Amino acid sequence: MGSGRYPFPGTDFSSFVLSAQTSKSDAVALATAGGDLQSAIKQANDFGLSRNQKLVAMLMSITDVHGVGLDVAQGMNFAETFYWNMDDDTRAFARRFEKEMGKMPTALQAGQYSAVLNYLRAVEKAGSDNVKDVMEALHSMEINDLFARNASLRPDGKLSHDYYLVQVKTPAESKEVWDYYNIVETVSGEDALLPLSESDCPLVAKG
Repeated sequence: MGSGRYPFPGTDFSSFVLSAQTSKSDAVALATAGGDLQSAIKQANDFGLSRNQKLVAMLMSITDVHGVGLDVAQGMNFAETFYWNMDDDTRAFARRFEKEMGKMPTALQAGQYSAVLNYLRAVEKAGSDNVKDVMEALHSMEINDLFARNASLRPDGKLSHDYYLVQVKTPAESKEVWDYYNIVETVSGEDALLPLSESDCPLVAKG
């Protein structure tokens, strides 16, 4: 239906919000992040855009939801790789993180924890910190932790794991601070990532 680019960083998104409204599109995708994303969401809400058109974020984290509040973000959809309140394992990690940091972990923070932890496990398994030995161990390991579910390290170096389509809860649905997501759908890494057969990565052996 259309697209628009704003000068980064931005503070006034009114003209872009109005343009999106007049497009009569079913959904509006916001391809920005951080403070700009939060400002765009707030202004979209002020103009009533989110009441008539679905707002979809291309890159959003739980801290962004926290920043704008459930009143404003409710109903939004976006893809996530981790949610602290998904099960006992994620909650146990998140509570330890919250005790130290005063907030719940984002997917990036949980992912970094998982990456370092599995790298150290691979060093232990290989009995060496030589990169070649460690990478061979990583490729042979079963990777399944609080962040990486049903995971494996592909020949191209990408970690294939479950992804989640989430929807932001309404204030009435939320039971506590940081209880912000409903998981609408789980998407496997196999379905989410480009198939190896279509990859141009030199690390992927061609048959």
